[in-house]
Amino acid sequence: MHLVAGFPPTNRDDWRALALEVLRKTGVEAGSPEEALSSITYDGVTLAPLYDAADLPKTLRKGAPGARAGWDVRQRHAVADAEAVLADLEHGVTSLWLVLGAGAIPVAHLADLLREVLLDLAPIVLEAGPEVREAAETLFGLAAERGVSPTGNLGASIATAGRETTAELAARCVEGYPGMRAVLLDATPYHDAGGSDADELGCSIALGVEHLRALTGAGLTVEQAFGQLEFRYAVTDDQFAAIAKLRAARTLWARVAQVCGAADGGQRQHAVTSSAMMTARDPWVNLLRTTIACFAAGVGGADAVTVQPFDACLGVPDAFARRMARNTQALLLEEAGAGRVADPAAGSWYVERRTADLADRAWAWFQEIEAAGGIMAASGLVAERIAATRERRADDIAHRRFPITGVSEFPHLDEKPVRRSPVDGGALAGESAGDEGAVARESSGNGGALPDEGLPRIRYAREFEELRDLADAQPERPVVFLATFGPVAAHTARAAFAANLFQAGGLAIQTAGPGTDPDQIATAFAVSGSDVACLCSSDKMYGLHAEAVAAALRRAGARKIWLAGKGSYEGVDDCLYAGCDALAVLRTTFDDLEVTR
Repeated sequence: MHLVAGFPPTNRDDWRALALEVLRKTGVEAGSPEEALSSITYDGVTLAPLYDAADLPKTLRKGAPGARAGWDVRQRHAVADAEAVLADLEHGVTSLWLVLGAGAIPVAHLADLLREVLLDLAPIVLEAGPEVREAAETLFGLAAERGVSPTGNLGASIATAGRETTAELAARCVEGYPGMRAVLLDATPYHDAGGSDADELGCSIALGVEHLRALTGAGLTVEQAFGQLEFRYAVTDDQFAAIAKLRAARTLWARVAQVCGAADGGQRQHAVTSSAMMTARDPWVNLLRTTIACFAAGVGGADAVTVQPFDACLGVPDAFARRMARNTQALLLEEAGAGRVADPAAGSWYVERRTADLADRAWAWFQEIEAAGGIMAASGLVAERIAATRERRADDIAHRRFPITGVSEFPHLDEKPVRRSPVDGGALAGESAGDEGAVARESSGNGGALPDEGLPRIRYAREFEELRDLADAQPERPVVFLATFGPVAAHTARAAFAANLFQAGGLAIQTAGPGTDPDQIATAFAVSGSDVACLCSSDKMYGLHAEAVAAALRRAGARKIWLAGKGSYEGVDDCLYAGCDALAVLRTTFDDLEVTR
């Protein structure tokens, strides 16, 4: 059976001609469809509108995952709640990620927390920072008492435990605990600081190489050193970007293994749904974000996946949120079968090209870090590069080119607040005590600056959410008046656009309704009690009535008059339109409404 039988042969040039014709009919003038429709990622990777076999990389990608039957469902706990831990393990979670130390689970409580956990069945991953030695001794002691060999990862690293302790724990795992790794290389701080995928990947590979040097320098063989490392990456709801990132990470690490002469240099990956993408406003949307991210992690080949509860940035996740997090993974594994195929994206012209391009840029960044003396010496270089990426993304967020559903787009002002108990150490992965800001940790004898020293922790929605909080804190919600005029069909689209923008800052909306009488519109404005108005109608109606309506609004006391769309009319102060700086518009509006920021 030939599915293409009866269809004439075609090629990319035929598509270009047809696509260009359609673009020109819509008013887009470009030399080629690629010029008009391509986009560029923060890493400089061009995403084309069409891919074919010619886009496949010329060399085969190394580091593909082997056969698999799903992935490890790993849930994070930063509160000493034995009941929550057991509930997770009894309902689909297969390993535990325990955050220990100041602001989290006291190391002294670890034994009680694991009292009823079957250590021979449930891998334990520790995150104990400088207290990793004490935590490891507790875990080893529990296992010895029960006569079992624990599995998981001790979570040591040079940055938090120092070279000597990290190497010592790795040697103990090699000698006596074959199912336990000692080192976890967490690349999520680079993502959480606003870095791009290549930024995160390049830093992670540099971290890996630094630890290989430390472990082999302490007497481990190359193969033993490789076997002690696990990498942690953030995955977002940008599905194909996340898939390409995990695939590129394995390619990069396979190249390191090849150079080092390691026979088995496979990269063990732990994927965590992004903390930066989570929102405090309309947090239910986080369920959708984390579902897409989890799917991408599984398809991308992660060995372990953590889905953060939808309410994690509000405080301690409740039982319902934890259940939804683990059921997200259960659905993808058991019902959708997303873990039954190894590397299902392999062979996709688009994914293979994107993986290869991302790996090239990450490798170049890794080489730049190495040229600067390695990851421990290049903290300033890393911070500078990530700051540049962060600023570009922040500009996109402000202009709503990077939309955040429920926050910068489609806000729900009447949403019922979700309340959670506060937690000292932060409920999102990677959070430490204190508000979002620069990471401050003590060095633990690593011989240099911390690799992620001084990096901030951000959430993409934060600046919009701060304005929402400010509006909510007022005795009465500030109001913007939409001076709609003309028939409903003429003003609805722009009125909806303007309302969406102002509501993203928590501002209430009142509208004039249909009609063109300037005095009636001005009267409605006066009744609204607002000092700010926005004209909303069609270009044709603007030409007929904008200046008269603006003059009437000014006489009625309008301090600021916006126009939804583009155009210059007497009496109009400024315009708001698709692609304008929404944050600047909102901040200006707060000032015009005399709301102190």
